[in-house]
Amino acid sequence: MAPLSYSVPQRILHWGMALLIFFNLIFSDGIEHWHHLVRRGQTITPDDIAAANIHAYVGIAILLLAVLRLALRRIQGVPVAPAEEPPLLSLVAKVTHGLLYLLLILMPLSGIGAYYFGNGTAGDVHADILKVVLWALLVAHIAGALVHQFYWKTDVLARMTHGVRKRA
Repeated sequence: MAPLSYSVPQRILHWGMALLIFFNLIFSDGIEHWHHLVRRGQTITPDDIAAANIHAYVGIAILLLAVLRLALRRIQGVPVAPAEEPPLLSLVAKVTHGLLYLLLILMPLSGIGAYYFGNGTAGDVHADILKVVLWALLVAHIAGALVHQFYWKTDVLARMTHGVRKRA
């Protein structure tokens, strides 16, 4: 039987990862500055390396937490889609979640390839393609949660915030 809510560890991981993801998406100046210096053959200071390392370490943390989330998802399960959600949109939600998990693995791996192994193609894919796709999926994910909350008035948002005790 599927759980009514996500477990406390699943919820903590979700919101913690959300903060880390938005941090890296919004505050990517350090790694971008480092990249421009490397590409131009300019001098890189310890401060430049430290700023780039912050982005890299947060990305590695996201990768490790994504693997942990997938393991918890497999062990503990996830709530079923609410009955109010049309079947087509339920499929869209499943595909969106799957793609989000895929990106939470591919983005750090491509970033590692670019930063630690100097793979320019991995860096281009990371910054120019995957980053845009991630933003689009995040917008869709948030929009879906808001539609559930305010249009269908389901417990989807509650299941990932404070949890639900019983089905209505």
